[in-house]
Amino acid sequence: MQVYQAPLRDMRFVLHELFAEGGGFGDPPAFAEFTPDLYDAILDEAARMAQDVLAPLNASGDLEGCRLENGVVRTPEGFKAAYDTFREGGWAALASPTEWGGQGLPETINKLVEEMICGANLSFSLYPGLTHGATTAIEGHGSADLKNAYLPKMVSGEWAGTMCLTESHCGTDLGLLRTRAVPQDDGSYRITGSKIFISSGDHDLTDNVIHLVLAKLPDAPAGVKGISLFLVPKFLPRDDGTPGARNGVTVAGLEHKMGLKASATCQLAFEDSVGWLVGSPHKGMQAMFTMMNTERVSVGIQGLGVAEAAYQAAVAYAKERLQGRALSGAKRPDLPADPIIVHPDVRRMLMTQRAYAEGSRALGQWVSRALDAEKHGEDAETRARAGDFVALMTPVVKALFTDLAFESANIGVQVHGGHGYIREHGVEQYVRDARITQIYEGTNGVQALDLVGRKMPANMGRALRPFFHAVANHLEEAAGAPDVTGNKALAAHLAGLQQAFGALQLSTGMIAQKGMADPEEAGAAATDYLRMLGLVAMGHCFLRAERIAAQRISEGHEDAAFYKAKLATAGFFFDRILPFATTTFLVIKSGKRSLMALEEDAF
Repeated sequence: MQVYQAPLRDMRFVLHELFAEGGGFGDPPAFAEFTPDLYDAILDEAARMAQDVLAPLNASGDLEGCRLENGVVRTPEGFKAAYDTFREGGWAALASPTEWGGQGLPETINKLVEEMICGANLSFSLYPGLTHGATTAIEGHGSADLKNAYLPKMVSGEWAGTMCLTESHCGTDLGLLRTRAVPQDDGSYRITGSKIFISSGDHDLTDNVIHLVLAKLPDAPAGVKGISLFLVPKFLPRDDGTPGARNGVTVAGLEHKMGLKASATCQLAFEDSVGWLVGSPHKGMQAMFTMMNTERVSVGIQGLGVAEAAYQAAVAYAKERLQGRALSGAKRPDLPADPIIVHPDVRRMLMTQRAYAEGSRALGQWVSRALDAEKHGEDAETRARAGDFVALMTPVVKALFTDLAFESANIGVQVHGGHGYIREHGVEQYVRDARITQIYEGTNGVQALDLVGRKMPANMGRALRPFFHAVANHLEEAAGAPDVTGNKALAAHLAGLQQAFGALQLSTGMIAQKGMADPEEAGAAATDYLRMLGLVAMGHCFLRAERIAAQRISEGHEDAAFYKAKLATAGFFFDRILPFATTTFLVIKSGKRSLMALEEDAF
């Protein structure tokens, strides 16, 4: 059954201990007024909201789904009341700028709250999530008039936002889009075209829905260089800011999906819709990528939320399901059989889920530190270095976290056995919901190509430096540290990370060299390289966590049980997961030959 409880203890660990020094980027002065006690109070309240308000609607929302009635989308029972509670609690405005009514909190807190929302109810998370991304694009590229007219109500959650890119004939290759925008004498534009797969495209949660639409002007050059971005509201605001006349935007249909059934994914028709340009003409992709990059990190957090929920459900079932006896002898002789958690293979599955969730949470917090430093760092050098780190890690967070989430959800079903395959226990929903996270906001294969084709070679590999330097410096420091050299387990894990990091360095050089001569070589290595880099990044986080945990235990910390569990999870990661990073070097070394050898007609 679905049994979500916010993992507050581990959240506090990654927030207050793992990157206490700011993850190498310092603590931005903009957040000096916020205290650890305030952060803890926010996490406590977010946990209550996620557990008591959102989680109870997850299974029922999946069963009921959204429906289209007379051109209006209706969300499942309870969603409107839950959204009102969410908005009135200020959760929609958590990390938005105070200038527009937000609370101005750091991403380090916001991403932890996002994880709770996604773990409790992934479908619900898309409604405020898309709005936050849209406000980011408007704030970064919109005119003063657009900001003043739309941001306060969107930040508060009174109005929602969407991202309208995909058309039936084009997804990733947006240069093929056909939606058109014709300029008007009053400075507005008339938008005509159709879009599909629009998350939160219409719903009954807010008074208005603000669409950010990619379209082409009459004089647009061909390809992506001719795309512009437009703000198109569902209802045209009156002079007093209230929703007025209906704009020319209609819901042509709801997508019938594998999962996320309580999230309204719409086909939208724009028929002479009134819109306004966001940013400069033909520079729409630049503006839209402001939103997309924000969303890609958030999609990674979606994966983390589902992975945690699937893990918790699997643990609960493994502790109560009786089946067979432990191989070493009965553990519960008072019962007719032992709970399946005693079996090594079940432990393997549970520990894999646990390591995926803890590793993703730690790495996500490191990236969140950089997100805050990129915007609010104390000096230009710090902001630039943080920006390079974010650019490198964005495709890694999106692709790695969601790949691991889908794997974890499948493991959760396997732990449940036949009971996992039926709806009653609710874990098959995690598989269906997690699957889309590997696809939308750019498929994970596209993320890998972005990593090796754009991020690695850009500016002579500049984006790689903050990450490589951080790992290299940690390895060098740990190699001479008494807490590592005097601890056999830590020393062994350090050696494993050194080996994996060496494989990553060799792979990086190999891909750079081969890719210059043959882009298909880089493409063939891309997905494996992304996984390798992500696992090394997690290894860096786990080694840091292990060292902190060992120190706390030696100090006699009152929460020794938590730190012992942290050591156990890290040990499993280094023994059973990180070695795949090293062996992946052999896969990358094999090159493109076997991938491209089969003639097309032979498939």
